[in-house]
Amino acid sequence: MDERMRRWRLVLGGGDADGTGFGLQGADAKMDGALAALYDGQGGRGDGRDGRGDGQGSRAGGLGASAPRVARWLGDVRTYFPSTVVQVMQKDAIERLNLTRLLLEPEMLEAVEPDVHLVGTLLALNRVMPEQARESARAVVRAVVEELERRLAQKTRAAVTGALDRSARTHRPKRVADIDWNRTIRANLKNYLPERNTVVPSRLVGYARRQRAVQREVVLCVDQSGSMAASVVYSSVFGAVLASMRSLRTSIVVFDTAVVDLTDQLHDPVELLFGTQLGGGTDINRAIAYCQGLITRPSDSIFVLISDLYEGGVRQEMLRRVAAMTQAGIQVIVLLALSDEGAPFYDHENAAALAAMGVPAFACTPDAFPDLMAAAIERRDITQWAERHVGARS
Repeated sequence: MDERMRRWRLVLGGGDADGTGFGLQGADAKMDGALAALYDGQGGRGDGRDGRGDGQGSRAGGLGASAPRVARWLGDVRTYFPSTVVQVMQKDAIERLNLTRLLLEPEMLEAVEPDVHLVGTLLALNRVMPEQARESARAVVRAVVEELERRLAQKTRAAVTGALDRSARTHRPKRVADIDWNRTIRANLKNYLPERNTVVPSRLVGYARRQRAVQREVVLCVDQSGSMAASVVYSSVFGAVLASMRSLRTSIVVFDTAVVDLTDQLHDPVELLFGTQLGGGTDINRAIAYCQGLITRPSDSIFVLISDLYEGGVRQEMLRRVAAMTQAGIQVIVLLALSDEGAPFYDHENAAALAAMGVPAFACTPDAFPDLMAAAIERRDITQWAERHVGARS
């Protein structure tokens, strides 16, 4: 019973016992103090929203505007809570208590728990960041990028390499392991022997071994408006991984109302991220026009547009360009987000228009992206792939 009352007491917050008759001591009291500094303002902890308050307004009496005080609070949070909870509390602190300005101070940056959302905030502040904070910010970004690469790189290379091997068909497979049995059986159904209940293959269909030459062109076209921050981070990491594969020629282009080609930074995703500028308007049409000029082999190309589809440019021209790309044989994929959060707010009208021309628009998680690229390389039906793998679609 005591453990149950302890948990309720931490959820409720407030006075010494908060009506539970249960007081807190030692580490529990310090945990309660860390929660109180963030959540015991408007809305509090007990408003039925996962203990995160209502997210409105700020509580000046909790953390104040002092970087040392906030840094000490972050230290307490990291001591008493697991890293996943720390990341949520950091995000809430930045939003609820308006701590964005403090992220420009090195002492603050050295105390935070690095995560994708924090990287997005830092990138948005990149142009106003003082020089003394820049190296600390770069260290935070590099820590997140290296963790994402450890998590995603091997899976991506394996999925893409396997897809490239499978997409290269041959009628003279050299090894049994290279035979595509499903295609071989379908190609030889006319040779079915009822008396033996078997198919006698007169023609084998198999996978050719991987070639050294470039087999696919991949263009990532990434919306860098403020709502797409996490997608920009993940796109940069995946772009770097794909660029490391010699069988692919990978380009990455970011855009708002201007278009910036960052392909020459793909060797270092941290430098690439600091070359972005989150925020501003959106001109998808201009970005697609630029990317069309990068594609030299349409039938072997994959164009991935990562955007919430809120077009500030010429909408009809944007749709015409996408139609022209699909007619030329380019595999076009539109991701409303490349993040763990699922579909953001997006332009439903534009998503529906794209779907009508056979280009589905859906959100994709980073863990699903390697398989998505494999499906695109093999020219599988991306609409069917999305229906099986993705919950949020247009």
